[in-house]
Formats: sequence, structure tokens, C-alpha cells
Amino acid sequence: MPKKIDPALRERAVRLVLEARAEDEKLSLNAAVKRIGPRVGVNPDTLRTWSKQAEIDTGRRPGTTTSDAAELKQLR
Repeated sequence: MPKKIDPALRERAVRLVLEARAEDEKLSLNAAVKRIGPRVGVNPDTLRTWSKQAEIDTGRRPGTTTSDAAELKQLR
């Protein structure tokens, strides 16, 4: 059973990745999550998924937003 992640930790980790990429535009998502994930105690693959979803939710990346996914789930 997966462990529950504190929402504050998740928000902080994603914010750190997005800030690192904003400061250095040449920094790839993979490099950012590999650098920050171990520092905050989050698996880099998990942090990559969270970061991609955060970019979708803010309109920086195409895809289904969290709110749209929740609405679709409710309609089904």
C-alpha cells in the first residue's frame, strides 16, 4: 500500500522544482527532479509526475487538469 505524502511536502517539492527551472531555463525537468527529490525525501519519478501535473494545472503544459479529471470521474 503506498504511503501517504503530506500535501505540504508535495507542494513544497513541486514549487522547488518549478523555481529551479525558472531560474535556469536550460535545466531539464529530469535534472531538476533528480537534484531536488533526494533533498526533500521524495522519489524523483514521483516528483516528476507531480511537477508535470502542476505544469498542466497552471497551463504551461497541455493535458487534462486535476479539476477536469475530478469532474470527469464524478460524471462517470
